Amino acid sequence: MANKGAKTCPFMVSTIFVFLFFNLRMLYGEELELLLSFKTSVKDPLGYLSNWSSSASFCNWHGIACDNSSRVNTIELSGKNISGRISSSIFHLPYVEVIDLSHNQLSGEIPYDLFSCHSLRYLNLSDNNLTGQLPPISISDLETFDLSNNMLSGKIPDNIGLLSSLEFLDLGGNVLVGKIPSSISNMTRLQVFTLASNQLVGEIPREIGQMKSLRWIYLGYNNLSGEIPKEIGDLTSMNHLDIVYNNLTGSIPSSLGNLSNLQYLFFYKNCLTGPIPRSLFDLEKLLSLDLSDNYLSGEIPEHIFHLQNLEVLHLFSNNLTGKIPGGLSSLRRLQVLQLWSNKLSGEIPEDLGRWNNLTVLDLSTNSLIGKIPNSVCSSGRLYKLILFSNFLQGVIPKSLCSCESLQRVRIQNNRLSGELPSEFTKLPLVYFLDISGNNMSGRIDGQKWNMPSLEMLNFAKNKFLGELPGSFGSDRLQNLDLSENQFSGKIPQSFGRLSELMQLELSENMLSGTIPEELSSCKKLVSLDLSLNQLSGEIPVSLAELPALGQLDLSSNQLSGKIPPNLGRVESLVEVNISHNHFHGSLPSTGAFLAINASAVAGNNLCGGDTASGLPPCKSVKSSMWWYVLTCFLVVLAMFALASFVIVFIRRRKELQLKRVENEDGTWEMQFFDSWASKSITIDDILSSAKQENVIMRGKKGISYMGKSSMDNMQFIVKEMNDLNLISTSFWSVIAEFGKLRHPNIIRLMGICRSEKGGFLVYEYVEGKLLSEVFRQMSWERRRKIAIGIAKALQFLHGHCSPSVLVGVVSPEKVMVDGKDEARLSSGLPGLACMDNKCISSAYVAPETRETKEISEQSDIYGFGLVLIELLTGKSPADTEFGLHENIVEWARYCYSDCHLDGWIDRMIKGHATRNPNEIVETMNLALHCTATDPTARPCASDVLKTLESLLRPTSCVSILKFSSTS
Repeated sequence: MANKGAKTCPFMVSTIFVFLFFNLRMLYGEELELLLSFKTSVKDPLGYLSNWSSSASFCNWHGIACDNSSRVNTIELSGKNISGRISSSIFHLPYVEVIDLSHNQLSGEIPYDLFSCHSLRYLNLSDNNLTGQLPPISISDLETFDLSNNMLSGKIPDNIGLLSSLEFLDLGGNVLVGKIPSSISNMTRLQVFTLASNQLVGEIPREIGQMKSLRWIYLGYNNLSGEIPKEIGDLTSMNHLDIVYNNLTGSIPSSLGNLSNLQYLFFYKNCLTGPIPRSLFDLEKLLSLDLSDNYLSGEIPEHIFHLQNLEVLHLFSNNLTGKIPGGLSSLRRLQVLQLWSNKLSGEIPEDLGRWNNLTVLDLSTNSLIGKIPNSVCSSGRLYKLILFSNFLQGVIPKSLCSCESLQRVRIQNNRLSGELPSEFTKLPLVYFLDISGNNMSGRIDGQKWNMPSLEMLNFAKNKFLGELPGSFGSDRLQNLDLSENQFSGKIPQSFGRLSELMQLELSENMLSGTIPEELSSCKKLVSLDLSLNQLSGEIPVSLAELPALGQLDLSSNQLSGKIPPNLGRVESLVEVNISHNHFHGSLPSTGAFLAINASAVAGNNLCGGDTASGLPPCKSVKSSMWWYVLTCFLVVLAMFALASFVIVFIRRRKELQLKRVENEDGTWEMQFFDSWASKSITIDDILSSAKQENVIMRGKKGISYMGKSSMDNMQFIVKEMNDLNLISTSFWSVIAEFGKLRHPNIIRLMGICRSEKGGFLVYEYVEGKLLSEVFRQMSWERRRKIAIGIAKALQFLHGHCSPSVLVGVVSPEKVMVDGKDEARLSSGLPGLACMDNKCISSAYVAPETRETKEISEQSDIYGFGLVLIELLTGKSPADTEFGLHENIVEWARYCYSDCHLDGWIDRMIKGHATRNPNEIVETMNLALHCTATDPTARPCASDVLKTLESLLRPTSCVSILKFSSTS
């Protein structure tokens, strides 16, 4: 018997081996098939999955790791530029524990059977383009679950608490709606809880206090309401508490003082009221405290000196009263202190900055008195000093004169006095200096100016006297405002060497002498104001050649002679004031003078001009003119050419007047603002272009067609207006103002025609493509150039047109990009975009415009901010009933605020391959500022342009923490 058993044993072993072999083979074949199914479902432009084939063991495939039994337990494909829809096959791998497909371009609905694999512990599908609702939750051993930064919609499942093993949950940056389920309390092991940048409503569940393991809560950028649950104070492991940009009301619970491990507390942009609880100032580990943009009241207690680890304190935009506590001076690690826009009074603590590590100090827009402390720059690191709009007195401290770290100084609108210290004119990094609106006095011409970084200098509304300095030690100066002082002498000829100068304000002084010819070398000059001085002589003819000049004010001087005939020929010049001088002769027949206001030419001895100018007609010199022309023709042929030019110009003016034409469709009123269009485009050309084969764009207000002149085959764009309100008499009365717009970054409106049946706008044809079609293939440098071009157009429309012209909806569909990567913004008769409460429905419409149906400069800036976000991220706000444009703002804010954790900014920088990463960060900072919910918190177009152009400076400083609306 023993012998027989011995013979049977090898057989049994062999059988078991064969059984295991076939099972393993079947398992191997199943996993192979599932993996190959996933590969075929996606696109792999980088070829990272090229070795995924049956000829090699999948344990050796890129992104695959196996356990000791050669079974797939890890799929790591993060950031491989994989696109397409996810096959659910990988979620059926029986032993996989880790799946990471984050930071790709995956799209389509999220797989329904996401929780099929019970072995899964780590799942990361963040930063893709996944849509649909969260799949049904089932019991799972998942420990990490990250679906952030997609486009998931619907509600959070009520039974999400079934994921009781979770330690990390991030559903932020989606379009989730509804309330936060109370079942989250079952996730007692959860440490990181992020639902930020969605559309969640309702209160924060009080059951959150049962999640004792929580270290990180981020619920910002939603529509949560109600009070902050006092139960959060039970979460003693909490390190980071962030509930910003919601509608939370009530007071801050004093129970938060129990969070002894808390390092970051962010409640900004809510509706919180009451005083700041004293208990918060017992949180000795706190590094950053931001309670800004609320309605908090009361005083900042001296108890604040307990926060010895505090680095950042933001309490701005509240209703805080009382004095700035002296205890702030003892916080040795404090770097950023922003208390602006409160009701603080009293003096700035004398020792503020002495023991701090200050880099940013903003106390502006309060009621502070006393002197600027000598100690504010004791750290040697202060680069931003913002104290404007207070009641500060005394002189500029000597200590500031040696503060070589300073870059941005705004101390305007105070009561500072004394002379400008000579050392203050030698700070090497200052690029923005504004001390306007004070009582400063003395001379500034005897000092040696050496400020090589200076771009903006404003000394307006002081009592400075003497002559103007010949140089400010900078070849970067863009804005120079010395108006409303007591300067005398001549305008320095050396100002002509300021090649970057865009704005020169010297009005309301006692300047004499002539206007220097050298100013014509400032080719970027946009605004020149020399009014209310004692200037004499004639207007330099060379000023007419300034290519970007938009505003020229020479009023209230002693200038004489004739107006240069070419002045106003440059299309950019839209506003001229030459009143109250000694000019004589006729007004030039150029664009800037064609419909000039009477007040802008009054107080001279001028004639001619349109009836709007109020000037008498010039006396006829017809016979003598013909005799003069005939004589000159016999003497020199060149003078005949000059006379011909005058005749052509007069004819051009006649061509640009309103005219009526008849055709088979009836009577049409036509007016052109471009001489070529007037001569070359007929009503038949316009009507014949309105055919289906010529359609290039369909919009809510009409269809755009490609047109062609029958005379010379030149192309133009015809936009059909299907809203009769837009061709009404009131519309016709303002259309001439839009026809005058001339700017290199604006598509020119060349003409308009209308009848009882409808109307058409005629635009110049720009060879190029819409920004929405091309920007994803562009480098960061090209995108930046386009952004600056749009900003220049907005600055012109808002700042140099009177009244300002509004775009209404700034979007990539309104921007053409030509062959030189120049942005061309379509004006589109923007000021009429929301007539009769019929506002364009668009993802780029500002929130306040949706409610009021009114557009403003701030709504234009909001749309531009969205364009910036799109240029930076490649994500576009979808025009859905849920208003996804709001979500992209929230998503961008979420990513920006959380960049130090998930490396989002780093990935964006890498994706754009820029040499200066700060440009990306600062541009996103600007975009978020432009899309602020409060319109008054958005920058003006001029500041937007300055900020974008200043990013080219190598010393640009990254301000990740917060973009102050007052800085």
